[in-house]
Amino acid sequence: MSNPELKSALEVLQTVSPNTCSDWLVIYSPRNKGLSAAAIKEWFARLYRTLGMDGCSSHSGRRTFITQAARQVSVVGGSLRDVQQLAGHASLAMTQRYIEGDTEAKTKLVARV
Repeated sequence: MSNPELKSALEVLQTVSPNTCSDWLVIYSPRNKGLSAAAIKEWFARLYRTLGMDGCSSHSGRRTFITQAARQVSVVGGSLRDVQQLAGHASLAMTQRYIEGDTEAKTKLVARV
């Protein structure tokens, strides 16, 4: 597991509620029914449609965070490796797939170089 905090939290959850982790469902509906990853993804899709947020998905926030972190990491003295580790990715190649390009930023960068 690439994220030690997540691993630790799941181990605590398994200790407190052993039946919960037996099927790896850790998020429950108000009816106490465990939700699968697909059910959570669909819940986000319905929520975004209801709110009129076209183009958003259950992964949108993650993609936005990784893109923003990649744009700001050098300001705090970090590197893309730090963003990779925050994202919990095994490789920079995976992190790279999450980072959105910005034409205006590229133009500004070329002008500075």
